[in-house]
Amino acid sequence: MSDTYLRPENPAAAIAAEPRDPVTQSAAEPPERAGSGRHWSGWPVIAGPMAVAAVVGGYEIGGPSLWRDEAYTKDAIGRPFGQIFALLGHQDAVHGAYYLLMHVVVAVIGTSATALRLPSLCAMVIATGFTAAVARRAAALARPPAAGSAGAGFPGTSRRLDVPALTGLLSGLLFATAPYMTYYAQMARSYAIETMFATIATYLLLRAWPDGRWRWWLAYAAAVALTGLFNIFGLLIVAAHGVTLLLASARGADSAGRRIGRIPLRWLAAAVAAAVVLSPLPAVAGHQQQQIAWLARPHYRAIERLLTTTAGSRELVLPLALLALGGVAAAWLADGWRPLNPAVIALPWLAVPPFLLIATSFVKPVYYVRYVEFCLPALAIVAGAGLTGLIRLAARTPLGRLRVAGLSSAGPVRAGPVWAWLPAALVVALLAALLAGPQQAIRQTAARPDDLRRASAIVAAQEQPGDVVFYIPLTMHVLGTGYPAPFLRLRDIARGRSAIASATLAGTEITSRAELKSRFTDVRRVWVVTGASNYKFPVPATRVDKEKMALIAGAGLRIIGRWQAGEVKLTLYGPSGP
Repeated sequence: MSDTYLRPENPAAAIAAEPRDPVTQSAAEPPERAGSGRHWSGWPVIAGPMAVAAVVGGYEIGGPSLWRDEAYTKDAIGRPFGQIFALLGHQDAVHGAYYLLMHVVVAVIGTSATALRLPSLCAMVIATGFTAAVARRAAALARPPAAGSAGAGFPGTSRRLDVPALTGLLSGLLFATAPYMTYYAQMARSYAIETMFATIATYLLLRAWPDGRWRWWLAYAAAVALTGLFNIFGLLIVAAHGVTLLLASARGADSAGRRIGRIPLRWLAAAVAAAVVLSPLPAVAGHQQQQIAWLARPHYRAIERLLTTTAGSRELVLPLALLALGGVAAAWLADGWRPLNPAVIALPWLAVPPFLLIATSFVKPVYYVRYVEFCLPALAIVAGAGLTGLIRLAARTPLGRLRVAGLSSAGPVRAGPVWAWLPAALVVALLAALLAGPQQAIRQTAARPDDLRRASAIVAAQEQPGDVVFYIPLTMHVLGTGYPAPFLRLRDIARGRSAIASATLAGTEITSRAELKSRFTDVRRVWVVTGASNYKFPVPATRVDKEKMALIAGAGLRIIGRWQAGEVKLTLYGPSGP
């Protein structure tokens, strides 16, 4: 490929520059066609979806209550740098980069729910822009070499449909309005940042592979490493990219530089470099596997949840699946299944990471739907390609050739080919109708497992001086850290060392039965705080937890109040008499 396409003088502006590949654009192309899409191919294709993502993701961002994972974030990032590093040596090493970044952020903007979630929103806005850029560039690389087929023409006019720009725009808008884009944009965890780097890495792959120069591959390696740094499972993007390169090479595409079989040597070197840089992280995380001990082998409901999560709701699965199939069909029929196209980029990205995690989980459970969240942009890309293919198909039908005649003071006028857009407009209207409900639901507290704000309000309204609190099990300490003020007024008589002193997330508890009993004096009321996905009081499993319940029973205390706040269960025990 020509360097005039692959080597812009300003690489930093590459994301906004429409690719002009002389292989896919005839030198004899008419001036009207060459310039027809310039206003489409600049920043609006990127900035438009980003603006939509900022509005959609930012609306009511501080409304939902923090839930337990966000409470872990709030607790961890509030510690001094040294204490954060000490924590990572015991727990949550996989979130270390995120905690350190957020420690700096909250020092500037505070620890409100809005402030904690703002970095995730910014990351998703950037991810939206790169989703549009990936789709646009992949569609440009897929354009057939024949000059006359580079775009879908509107019959009877010199106007051409700018297929790459339209694919990028629609893909970006689909991602910007996806319910689970909103969900993770409004979550104070690392998943949105991981998604951002995954989209950047994919874009850089499309820059580096045809170009072959080391500067692009080094940038790609850095993006892959950052993806894995913010979530170790994000490294699975490399496997997806490997499948993409195999598929593209099998169709005859070549890349600059040497290859091992069908794999570019420089891609392999970049992938290995990223893995080597991150090698200490899996080693440390391997010693902290108790944090994912709650995971179980996936079954059919896990697959069903993956589909509904990726689509945004059960009702959206079929429409988006049909659009995705349309994207594959567009690559096969309209573009002759060129070596690189949106389907070749998106399908491995969408399928390979979940498949690998689910398959591994039958040996050692490691899969959960949040861990493959970085694959969400892929669905938007292939669906955006399908929607573009629908427009191109409609433009070639008799309906697309229909003209509406009219008159003006200057004489007869023929209206443009508005009917060519009608099928796509109907699909967009259907998607908008189906998205409204999930978008509203996803930003409610009920969409999160816990309602820590309500739990805190309940304790604040009901607590009395001298009240004791037991957390069953110990890890349920996190339920009191999202909105901690009322919980801090309760006496935690089972506490051994604090979370900071023990460099852990929950702290430690005393193990001596005699000591616990000696502390259980002058106790009239006891709060038991727990949380379980089955909304039932858990059966105490440890010796300490069993002793807690035995002390309550031995003191003759009975249940005088029960409250539920999502999966948080608050039980208040008090005297049996007046």
